[in-house]
Amino acid sequence: QVQLVESGGGLVQAGGSRRLSCAASGRTFSAMGWFRQAPGKEREFVASSYWGPTNTHYADSVKDRFTISRDSAKNTVYLQMDRVKPEDTAVYYCAATFVISTDIRYYTRPRDFDYWGQGTQVTVSS
Repeated sequence: QVQLVESGGGLVQAGGSRRLSCAASGRTFSAMGWFRQAPGKEREFVASSYWGPTNTHYADSVKDRFTISRDSAKNTVYLQMDRVKPEDTAVYYCAATFVISTDIRYYTRPRDFDYWGQGTQVTVSS
């Protein structure tokens, strides 16, 4: 049974840092990612890591501020959030899939992922 459990959410001041973790049970996924959803908005892509540790996608809004990493031995994915902004406030969701795709756009859309965590709230105060 696949289960994704996020942790690390909370309140952080603008300009500060926060690290989110997502521990997965079951087999090693081909890709894991992070999405977020702010009140009244659609779920949006943040970052993903696929196939190996050097393959990543980032949303333009978080590029150069957030870093995704995976620990395959622990089946865990992390999201290091630096220089956070109030607009980063959202519920952050971990996602994973066993699908292997060579489409360059893959692993950047909610429909590309099959398993989801329950979400963790991140609030950035100004």
